[in-house]
Amino acid sequence: MTHTHGNPASLSPSASALTERQRPVTADGASAAAATPAPAAPPAPLVAHEALHSRFVQRIHRRYGDALALLPPGVPDRDTLRATYAALRARGLDAGAALRVLRQLVMERLAVLDCDGGAPVQDITLAVSRLAEVTLDLACIDAFAQLDARHGAPLKPDGERCNFWIVGMGKLGARELNVSSDIDLIYLYECDGDTGGRPQPDGTPSGAGATTFQEYFSRAARLLHTLIGDVTEHGFVFRVDLALRPNGNSGPIVCSLDALEEYFVVQGREWERFAWMKSRVVAPRASIVNGSARRLRDIVLPFVFRRYLDYGVFESLRVLHRQIRDHANRRSAGRPERANDVKLGRGGIREIEFTVQLLQVVRGGTFPELRTRNTLGALQRVAAAGLMAPDIARQLTEAYIFLRRVEHRIQYLDDAQTHVLPTAEADLAWIARTMGSPDLPAFLAELAHHRAIVEREFDILLGGAAQPATDPAAHGSPPADIAQSCDDIGALIQLLASDPPELARRIGLWRDHPRVQALRPDTRARLMRLMQRSVEWLHTDGPHQGVTAEGLLRFIDWIETLLRRESYLALLLERPVVHERLLRLLGVARWPARYLIQHPGVIDELTSETLLGGRFDAAAFRQDLCQRLASLQSTGEDNEEELLDLLRRAMHAETFRTLARDLDNRLTVEQVADDLSSLADAVLDIATRWCWRRYLPRARHLGWEGADDEDISQRFAVIAYGKLGGLELGYGSDLDIVFVYQDPCERAGEIYAGLVRKLITSLTVKTGEGDLYEIDTALRPNGNSGLLCTTLAAYDDYQLQRGSNTAWVWEHQAMTRARCAFGSEALRAHFERIRCAVLTAPRDPAALAHDITAMRERMRRAHPVRPGRFDLKHSPGGMIDIEFATQYLVLLHSRHYPAMTENRGNIRLLERADDLGILPPGIGHAAAAAYRELRRLQHRARLNEETPDLPADTPPPEAQAGMALWGVVFGA
Repeated sequence: MTHTHGNPASLSPSASALTERQRPVTADGASAAAATPAPAAPPAPLVAHEALHSRFVQRIHRRYGDALALLPPGVPDRDTLRATYAALRARGLDAGAALRVLRQLVMERLAVLDCDGGAPVQDITLAVSRLAEVTLDLACIDAFAQLDARHGAPLKPDGERCNFWIVGMGKLGARELNVSSDIDLIYLYECDGDTGGRPQPDGTPSGAGATTFQEYFSRAARLLHTLIGDVTEHGFVFRVDLALRPNGNSGPIVCSLDALEEYFVVQGREWERFAWMKSRVVAPRASIVNGSARRLRDIVLPFVFRRYLDYGVFESLRVLHRQIRDHANRRSAGRPERANDVKLGRGGIREIEFTVQLLQVVRGGTFPELRTRNTLGALQRVAAAGLMAPDIARQLTEAYIFLRRVEHRIQYLDDAQTHVLPTAEADLAWIARTMGSPDLPAFLAELAHHRAIVEREFDILLGGAAQPATDPAAHGSPPADIAQSCDDIGALIQLLASDPPELARRIGLWRDHPRVQALRPDTRARLMRLMQRSVEWLHTDGPHQGVTAEGLLRFIDWIETLLRRESYLALLLERPVVHERLLRLLGVARWPARYLIQHPGVIDELTSETLLGGRFDAAAFRQDLCQRLASLQSTGEDNEEELLDLLRRAMHAETFRTLARDLDNRLTVEQVADDLSSLADAVLDIATRWCWRRYLPRARHLGWEGADDEDISQRFAVIAYGKLGGLELGYGSDLDIVFVYQDPCERAGEIYAGLVRKLITSLTVKTGEGDLYEIDTALRPNGNSGLLCTTLAAYDDYQLQRGSNTAWVWEHQAMTRARCAFGSEALRAHFERIRCAVLTAPRDPAALAHDITAMRERMRRAHPVRPGRFDLKHSPGGMIDIEFATQYLVLLHSRHYPAMTENRGNIRLLERADDLGILPPGIGHAAAAAYRELRRLQHRARLNEETPDLPADTPPPEAQAGMALWGVVFGA
């Protein structure tokens, strides 16, 4: 066996014996011994070979060779670490010495597993993190024993011990410690108080030596540093850094929970949000097991993750990264070898972490599934959320693993806290060899490849910030930044000299606009740069030609309502493509501008490159919401308000996606209606299930005896009528729905009525995220005087004219486009049998025509048409006439033509009636085409908030086709 440093013959026998007992590492990082329960023969031993190049490993072998066998084989875990510590104490070592020797044994093991066994980097970082957790817990036990004996235990008024939490930050919090990491800690305690003093022989407090909780835990922190951080003859356990605590090195060494919360509110800085994102209580174990550590979560989460899209952090992260890079440059000045820093240099580990953390912090408040501490896990989550291309996430994952493995090898050499490649040829060759490279040039090329990818992606994310206006390459030298002008509003008005006067007038009003005048200087500068960019795009004939004066006026309306939400200004400035897409969208129609004012958060959808492609995917929508719910449940945030907001944000985002595709002419009117109807179905499905889970305790109290995990759709159904039933839903449409159930429970009526009330409230109540839908239940049996929820059997009897209380003809008209929007397959099939029975019932043609035309006349009187106008919906030959004629055809002819019972929408039913010979040739197809065009015209009028009518001088061809259908069907 060849090696660079040390002689194998000089190793102690026990060290050689240990290497014989170490086992290979399997693909998942577990030891082979653990993976194979009862092997016929022991697997081939893992012998330290490459690891012996490390001077650090050599020192351990020389100094602690006789103790190496105390650490059981494989990757160390909590149990083996504690057992080894106990064995070291049994050898007579005090607590501090035992902790330090334990660390030496673990580092030797990890070097061998990594360099000779090819252990995954995740196993190495997790083992080091476990070492930190276990040693901190053991140190706490020792420190508390000493302090309790001197001052008495810190007991709260209820007699329980005051909780103390050691918060691990950064890599410790994420369980990603490297093999020579320091540990960033923050010490917190639960509440203020006083100890009772030294205990007397009978255990009661004496009062002597009593001290405050703050002083008690401050002394505990100092003892911990002595036990963990001091350098002795056995080295150290971990270097401890407390600089991340509130107020940094000038702040108290320990902090109460109340003081931490106040600090976050009053003084918390943007960069601290990134630091706290990976925070985790790591010790003492007792304060984790008792669940008290969860209290910290309620303070930290709102500080780290804002309840809106937080693009304001971009500039903060730029500043932080610039400071770190400047510090690294100063350290490497005159030391060119320091340029090869795999952590802090360009394309290094820190840039991968920043890239992922930025995406998490920006959206983590509204997308809880992004919240995770681990970098590799976070990369998977941002890719799954569509925030990063899967191929980019894969490349960054590979780069991260490669760089972390290189970092470990650098640190194995001398146990130095460095991330800079060594300059010694032999050390570089060893790193290359243990990384699996054929030679040093190949290793350096692979390293450069990974760093180039990281640098590129980091610059793409953070590089193109707030350029004052347009692209100099496309438009010559960049214009002056009006945000720097002493009269920024005046400079902006000058840019509008050749534009419609209304634009300059609106900007001029900003001189006295209270919200504009109250803006902070940096926020006002953002606003002015956005407006300058907008005006320059307005004057551009090239790639920004979709920006119009009308769109810019609506943009001003939109942005004036959001001036207090600085994050939206930051988003638009950070993402010019979003800014441009927003201006174009606002220029198309008025209603989108109103929708964006009501739901400004949806503009984040404009960041997606896939926004305009594809269609609504109900399965993906449900899956995304289930993942977000699981994320909220994992942190205890799944309260009623959070769930309501979560569903609203998701529904509004999907509505906006459909709207954007619609305005870009990617969808037909029928496709828009299909997608909006499918979205409503999905919302009903999710809301019903969520409401049932939270209503279940009440249902149990009322006598419901089903299983907790029973699918409520087996007993409860939602019947959709009207536009939702006919898959013709529009933007802002209400939902005509009826609730039915099938349950033998004695108090089922009371149970499901309560569920329906809760469901309606969840759909209609306005929260900070708006509402979902307006609900109309007037089509239930007996209308508004009937039960809110009825049995399926009673619904059957009512519709099929059994008994004295039965449905009217207009209710059967509504059944022509009714369907089951929520319910099991069995309930859906039952409803379809009822519906088909209704539609195929024998009817007298004259009586049916009389009832339908009478109803049509009542509607005509209720909706008079303006003189000289053709109302797309209510005028003769308009949409209502065509719908009523279609309903007549379905109710009269379904008995002989079963194909007419299918709920396919008015257009397809008219075409089918024509094809089946129910109508004279061509009448149905002409009416179907007319109805399609009338729907299109109505849809566009509503988008532009215009009255849906036309001049009536000459009825449009569509009206003539509608009147022809009416004349054929009703003879008038």
